[in-house]
Amino acid sequence: MCGLVGFLEPPGTRNPEQARSIAGSMSAAIHHRGPDDEDTWCDVDAGIGFGHRRLSIIDLSTHGRQPMESESGRYVIAYNGEVYNFPDLRRELESKGHTFRGHSDTEVILAAIEEWGLESALNRFVGMFAFALWDRSSRQLHLVRDRLGIKPLYYGWCGQSLLFGSELRAIERHPDFVGEVDREALSLYLRFSYVPAPWSMFKGVRKLSPGTILTTDGVQGNERSDVYWSLHDVAESGIRAPFRGDDREAATKLEDLLREATRQRMIADVPIGVLLSGGVDSSTVAALMQSESTSPVSSFTIAFPDSEFDESKDAGLVANHLGTDHHELPVTARDALESIPQLPALADEPFADSSQIPTFLVSHLARRHVTVCLSGDGGDEVFGGYNRYAWCEPLYAIFDRTPYEFRNLVGRSMRIVSPATWDRTARALHPLLPKSLRLRDPGDKIYKAATVISSPTPADAYLRLISQWQSPGNIVLGSEEPQTLIAQAENWDHIPDLTRQMMYLDSMTYLPDDILAKVDRASMAWSLEARVPLLDHRVVDFAWTLPRHMKVSDGVTKSILRDVLYKYVPREVIERPKWGFAIPLHDWLRGPLRDWADTLLDEQRLISEGYFRPKEILRVWQEHLSGRRNWHTHLWSVLIFQAWLDRSNSSDRATLAAA
Repeated sequence: MCGLVGFLEPPGTRNPEQARSIAGSMSAAIHHRGPDDEDTWCDVDAGIGFGHRRLSIIDLSTHGRQPMESESGRYVIAYNGEVYNFPDLRRELESKGHTFRGHSDTEVILAAIEEWGLESALNRFVGMFAFALWDRSSRQLHLVRDRLGIKPLYYGWCGQSLLFGSELRAIERHPDFVGEVDREALSLYLRFSYVPAPWSMFKGVRKLSPGTILTTDGVQGNERSDVYWSLHDVAESGIRAPFRGDDREAATKLEDLLREATRQRMIADVPIGVLLSGGVDSSTVAALMQSESTSPVSSFTIAFPDSEFDESKDAGLVANHLGTDHHELPVTARDALESIPQLPALADEPFADSSQIPTFLVSHLARRHVTVCLSGDGGDEVFGGYNRYAWCEPLYAIFDRTPYEFRNLVGRSMRIVSPATWDRTARALHPLLPKSLRLRDPGDKIYKAATVISSPTPADAYLRLISQWQSPGNIVLGSEEPQTLIAQAENWDHIPDLTRQMMYLDSMTYLPDDILAKVDRASMAWSLEARVPLLDHRVVDFAWTLPRHMKVSDGVTKSILRDVLYKYVPREVIERPKWGFAIPLHDWLRGPLRDWADTLLDEQRLISEGYFRPKEILRVWQEHLSGRRNWHTHLWSVLIFQAWLDRSNSSDRATLAAA
């Protein structure tokens, strides 16, 4: 696990010393991604320069140092990630005459590319990765990202220079970089709380899409993108040729795949552990890890004392049953609040998923004991874990048989009563309600149900559900919100039902651009490598062959994953409402964060900065303060952008490096 940077510019633009200095400066900006080693490689005659920061996980010697040249000298690579099946590939390559200096997976990647070619080698890799590969023979640069988008890679043209890196802060260090906020990306950010690929918050800089190879000879306009793995094709193939066994056979097959994925991700030359929330996903990973280990696995969770958001007791029950070496960090509201000033530096571009705060804190805890942690991320998207998968389609199906005008009237009527009033009503009825109906923030959930009922089409219902600001183009000055995959039904209408359509769209957008981005930045801020066995592409391939009822059935989510988990952990330890990794942000904005928010939302400031129309933002802020509505997610996206604007590049980097 590391960080990479680089540039490709016209040959002879700089002398060797200048090129190495720039590459070194770019890589220094991401020191936190690789504090163990660093190096640069430049060929000014070709105009290419690489920088690399190393977090040593496999082969801790200098034989694993990057940038690294291939055995023949044809290729040079700067690489971030892990290829977990490298021991098997190495044995095969050795049988073909390849020799190796050390035992890193980087050497195996280079030998595999020399032996089979880039795309064929990629199809053999099992892992997470982003890398830059220079081909001295063809004088071409290849930028590559893994299948699911687990590892990040940014790129963009600045003048005649192509700049690239694991994080935007590295690209900003290049002397040709000119940072201009992309107002279209800002509109998308307000809608989703993250900037979706291929956009970034800077105009002209893009995220490389998952499963893609970008090839260029260094002349702007001479780029070619090739998709070597496509979730679209995986979903289409799985639906066309579904799994034919029964539920028991499917669970056995899934367990075998997950066990292999987990076993491979436990290979490391450094201490390893698991992030454990006590939910289905992380508990499954912890259970499989412990079953593969002869000693107690280190597990980590954080506790919010006296909070309805605390899941530490659940995690403790799972850890106790499995026999892990469990570590729990009590976190006060003050601890969480003190981490907020670091968020603009942590995420590198505006990112408004507030669950990055507990993710950041639990990563800090884990790094005190281990260098690698496995997590359960991806289980919701792959196996149908979000609550909307269970209720959205049945609810829409009921009302779809009624005229839209009536549905719209019902939905509007449900919104006449404020969420706060719905909450008070639910609290009064709480002793009379079954556990399945004792929901957190019931008022907001009723409003979401009203949104679905009022939507003219299922696609519109989904977009409304996942959107924060429903019309961000009306709030961002000078912007026209671009279309995303969600609006391009021709790319997902081959999926036969709304539930799996939502799972597909979440896997293509929310998973790489929110969930995985959050885990990458929060873990790498502490130089902790996070591995995600539930996103092994072989597991994803198999999951898409499963019928819907094995994932979501009769209101139960992740049915097949639960069947696997219950072989290791009793059902009663796991069965409880899904809370998510949350914090009481709505209350904090009305209390300890109010002065901070008031400063960032000052009307004159908003006007002078020139990005937003203040009227609607301030209306929402006042309504939130009054308690009539809970607008914390909408406000948080604006506040994080404002804090991001405020950041000083030098002070942010110093803050993150010090962390």
